Amino acid sequence: MTVPSGRRERKKAATRQKIADTALRLFLDRGYDAVGIREVAAEADVAVTTLFSHFACKEALVFEQDEDFEQRLTQAVTGRAPHEPLIPALRGEIQALVRHCTADSAAPIWHMIDGSPALRRYDESMRLRHAETLATAIAADPELSPTATASRTIARFVIDAYALAREAAEPEAAVDEIFGMIEAAWEAASTSRRG
Repeated sequence: MTVPSGRRERKKAATRQKIADTALRLFLDRGYDAVGIREVAAEADVAVTTLFSHFACKEALVFEQDEDFEQRLTQAVTGRAPHEPLIPALRGEIQALVRHCTADSAAPIWHMIDGSPALRRYDESMRLRHAETLATAIAADPELSPTATASRTIARFVIDAYALAREAAEPEAAVDEIFGMIEAAWEAASTSRRG
């Protein structure tokens, strides 16, 4: 997560983290559907309006690192060195996310997400948003100059790689296998643009 620089930003970040940590603890202890927003706010010792100033909805409390991940994906595209290949940069971010999401400590969270239709819907909409943001970053890179379709397709493949690898028996091996296919698709798109 990006480290805030000023005192006020650090305080806001600490409050946000406290709310997210409290919500997750309550959700895991009692079940996602059994805990209301007011209970989370009370337990975190903040007003409901403060909670909503940090999180747009109850589902967002579970996916509190959503914005950070989206920024990291964009940075993998925009922060590459000149002539650095795109796909390996994206692969590194997806590998890091898969490692984080498949750690033993994450298993109860994913069990909760998988058991909640509301959380599964939110996860899907979040992944679609990430794919659109990533596609925009890819399309804006003058060095890459892909078509809009190529940008959107590769972005969806990259985001889906995370979900598929997370569910695989051997997640890191799955990332390698999936990114081999993504690399081939990107190369085919690049060849057709050059040809």
